[in-house]
Amino acid sequence: MAMTVFKSPIKGEFHGPRKMEGKEYKHHHLLQRQSSGRRRVFVQTETGCVLGVELDRSDNVHTVKKRLQIAFNFPTEESSLTFGDMVLKNDDLSAVRNDSPLLLKRNLMHRSSSTPCLSPTGNDLQRKDLSGPIEILSHSRCFLSLKQTANDIVEAMKTGVEPILVNGGMGGAYYFRNEKGQSVAIVKPTDEEPFAPNNPKGFTGKSLGEPGLKPSVRVGETGYREVAAYLLDYDHFANVPPTALVKITHTVFNVNDGVNGNRSREKKKKLVSSKIASFQKFVAHDFDASDHGTSSFPVASVHRIGILDIRILNTDRHGGNLLVKKLDGRFGQVELIPIDHGLCLPETLEDPYFEWIHWPQASIPFSEEELDYILSLDPVKDCQMLRRELPMIREACLRVLALCTVFLKEAAAYGLCLAEIGEMMTREFNAGGEVPSVLEMVCIEAKRLIAEVDVLSPQSDIEGETEFQFDLDYSDLDSVYSSKTQTVKNPFSNGRSSLGKLEEEEDETEEDAGLSLSLPKLSTSTKDNKMGSMYPNTRRDETERTLSSHKSANVLLPVSTNFVKLADMIEVEWVVFLEKFQELLDSAFAERRTMTLRSRQRLGTSCQF
Repeated sequence: MAMTVFKSPIKGEFHGPRKMEGKEYKHHHLLQRQSSGRRRVFVQTETGCVLGVELDRSDNVHTVKKRLQIAFNFPTEESSLTFGDMVLKNDDLSAVRNDSPLLLKRNLMHRSSSTPCLSPTGNDLQRKDLSGPIEILSHSRCFLSLKQTANDIVEAMKTGVEPILVNGGMGGAYYFRNEKGQSVAIVKPTDEEPFAPNNPKGFTGKSLGEPGLKPSVRVGETGYREVAAYLLDYDHFANVPPTALVKITHTVFNVNDGVNGNRSREKKKKLVSSKIASFQKFVAHDFDASDHGTSSFPVASVHRIGILDIRILNTDRHGGNLLVKKLDGRFGQVELIPIDHGLCLPETLEDPYFEWIHWPQASIPFSEEELDYILSLDPVKDCQMLRRELPMIREACLRVLALCTVFLKEAAAYGLCLAEIGEMMTREFNAGGEVPSVLEMVCIEAKRLIAEVDVLSPQSDIEGETEFQFDLDYSDLDSVYSSKTQTVKNPFSNGRSSLGKLEEEEDETEEDAGLSLSLPKLSTSTKDNKMGSMYPNTRRDETERTLSSHKSANVLLPVSTNFVKLADMIEVEWVVFLEKFQELLDSAFAERRTMTLRSRQRLGTSCQF
């Protein structure tokens, strides 16, 4: 695995002579770039190598790729430069803001799992990378506190304080420390995620941009989601630690020889590598929720974390990523800190995992303060904010956010508690396999209804095409997003509408079970104690056993069924879909409330003698 190599020592200034120090230099350099119309971007290869590139006003994609051809020593016609959903074309750099991370990918016909990393060989281009050891990839005021943390770490690095690799977990994570040796931040490089090319723990086998541990969360994109969870936690409501996306440079990071993860750290110990990573402020704590009885957890803390999890469709909320901190002077009282949000905001509706569903706090009604907070949530503004702060985030993720926020707002207004809402979003598992959640069944019905709307133009159906398989590379990303037509397509599909398939499934279900609007067969009564308590744990244990014996991503992992796709709808369909979705919610909520009352009656009579 090759990387950008800097010849200056880590103690000094990183790239070339600088007469000015610290903030004075950065401010001068920023003003110089702005006055000259220049921008800086960070180009990351699909195998993890990162290079900072200064863009002139006259630069376009063609000229940038020509410069990268010199640095990485391969023909530009064999590559594509992508920015989230978009494949950048020859004259289009308008959507790329300053300090944005771009992904340089080899085209499908030129890629294999044994392909070596693209090697930077252009020394002149390397010397033009004027970024420092830690660069926050945003100028938003949201990250001001992290800038001071980053400065403290840089000062510690100059004095020889080394980061520490975190032993737990499947991905690469590092504790970065201040001059006192105290951990102040945890850094997770995107190319060291599970199955990413530079994973330090042997879980390798895929390139950046390919489907990862979750089929709808791509390798290298969990860091964006970590930042998104922090940005969506308005007013620090759920207590998510400050998190930013950074370009960070150090010798501690892991670098493998290829996609399949042949370790090469021993040979390259002294070389400096740059990474795109999530950078989260470290929060001192006493233990995590898996090591402590949940009965002492504050109701408000559980509710607030649950509200966030529902909005972002968190597929991995377990006790291990809820930190517990004892409050000084308050006997028995604790504070909860939610972390590890890399598997939230999937590109399709996934089966979430909410461990708090079974906690007694989740069955207590929302407080007035919590209801006011939920009422104030605006999914449209949420999506606009994320497009502004994380422009590389995919539109499919934003649709999941919007849908789940609408569902939360309507459910809370109807009077449902946190546990009821979470259960309606969670799938069942029976002898026949996974059963769609109530949320998914409402979505299926809404998609069936919009297929009947005459004003929508039918999408073409290509005969003979098969469903897009995740083990294929994304060679047609240019069809994912088109700003001119305001059309968003599902990157997991072959471009045709999934309405027909969903309608067929719906028809079959109606014939077999007489599916009505109230969806009695898939009501929340199926979330009984037997399935609700055992299904998630059983599935997690099986996954861990598989991974413990097979560390390559090429092994077949348990893949969750995809019942509903949101990104395959054009904009007009999406708007109508949301309207139909909201219209159907009252019936689903009424059914849920009825089943809750019946359950309470059974519990009440079972104790009579």
